[in-house]
Amino acid sequence: MSVTVVETIAELRALLAGRSTALVPTMGALHEGHLALVARARSVADTVVVSIFVNPLQFGPTEDLDRYPRTLEADVAKLDAAGVDFVFAPQASEMYPGGAIDTTVTAGQVGTLFEGRTRPGHFDGVLTIVTKLLGIATPEFVLFGQKDAQQVYLVQRMVRDLNIDTEVIVVETVRENNGLALSSRNRYLDEWERRAALSLSTALEAASSASDRGIDAVLAAAQSVFTGEDLVTLDYLAVVDPGTFLPVDDDYRGPARVLIAARVGQTRLIDNQLVHLGG
Repeated sequence: MSVTVVETIAELRALLAGRSTALVPTMGALHEGHLALVARARSVADTVVVSIFVNPLQFGPTEDLDRYPRTLEADVAKLDAAGVDFVFAPQASEMYPGGAIDTTVTAGQVGTLFEGRTRPGHFDGVLTIVTKLLGIATPEFVLFGQKDAQQVYLVQRMVRDLNIDTEVIVVETVRENNGLALSSRNRYLDEWERRAALSLSTALEAASSASDRGIDAVLAAAQSVFTGEDLVTLDYLAVVDPGTFLPVDDDYRGPARVLIAARVGQTRLIDNQLVHLGG
């Protein structure tokens, strides 16, 4: 095995000193979407480091922190085959040696919307751990998947606002052949739920097809897909301005991102798609 697994901050800093590095932050349970980030990382930097850390700060008290899949051995094997140089897999005690921390990065108003409304404090936890990882690895590049659109927006804004000398590279959502966006939580779905989960990508396709007729048509087309889907409970369906991540006005024309979140059985999934309102 050529990949090196690193568990401490001091060792990772020593290994990365003087290297041109691309960082791929993950929580493990890796799939082809993560490997697409790795492939892109290998194309832009001499050294690729993938972090695997299930960050407790981004889980609420009723969320699935304990249930979240942890498959480190299998993940390391995949990353070794993908040509990753280092896997940073710290314990929580390494990242938060004193337990809960007082200094955090806040996501502001946008962090309270959509995913942030359903998962209060989630994005503060995300931005805090990303800031810590960027400070530890000091990479030239950091890579994220477009599936987590709100996370991407907030990380890009944070890097810009705080003058962090790292370029954020966004890789398009990787999907199964049937259109289902890859997610570590897909493994929770049974056969019937996997079929029902296709309604998310189908709704986005319907929204895109209706985009030349404006926001009302987009929302109506997407919502109609869920009629009769007993296994799917829609959490939110929204259309936002990509530049602000705030909901667009009724008369908005131009590029927009359609966001969707739903619970399929007991599993919560998200997806999104860029459209152009008004033709």
